[in-house]
Amino acid sequence: MKKIGIFYASDTGNTEIVAEKLKQVLGEDNAVLYNVSDADAEDIAGFNYVIFSSPTWGRGDLQDDFVEFIEELDKVNFSDKKVALFGLGDGVTYDDTFVDAMGQIYDKLIEKSCHVVGSVSTEGYNYANSMAVREGKFIGLALDEDNQAELTDERIEKWVNQLKNEFL
Repeated sequence: MKKIGIFYASDTGNTEIVAEKLKQVLGEDNAVLYNVSDADAEDIAGFNYVIFSSPTWGRGDLQDDFVEFIEELDKVNFSDKKVALFGLGDGVTYDDTFVDAMGQIYDKLIEKSCHVVGSVSTEGYNYANSMAVREGKFIGLALDEDNQAELTDERIEKWVNQLKNEFL
């Protein structure tokens, strides 16, 4: 598998920890991590396979660093890239905006005619509504470190196996 760029935003460290786990499961030599606060369009351009992530804050907001970074996506030609998304949210306290940030990133990528892979079944998740659900599935890996942390490792393993096929 070719190298994968993982671009994440994180305030509390949860998204960074998940990004690091994802890198380990993909294989240390297969993935490179970028905190979006230190990344730009040129960094994205160097990869055929890209993963983006932002936790959802408040009532469905992107994390602040990703708010600034999302404009970098306008500078990237995504025609030769496959992109996957993962997002963190709180399906109990913010059950009506669960992983909405992932949905916002997806909408931006679709504007760019990007090929997004890695959709995940909504089965087993506790939430009321999400901008990240399209055609009955999450558009990427949804994680709830506040209420379902015990499922994270298993969900990552399953998703990475899926991505290995979809990135090819």
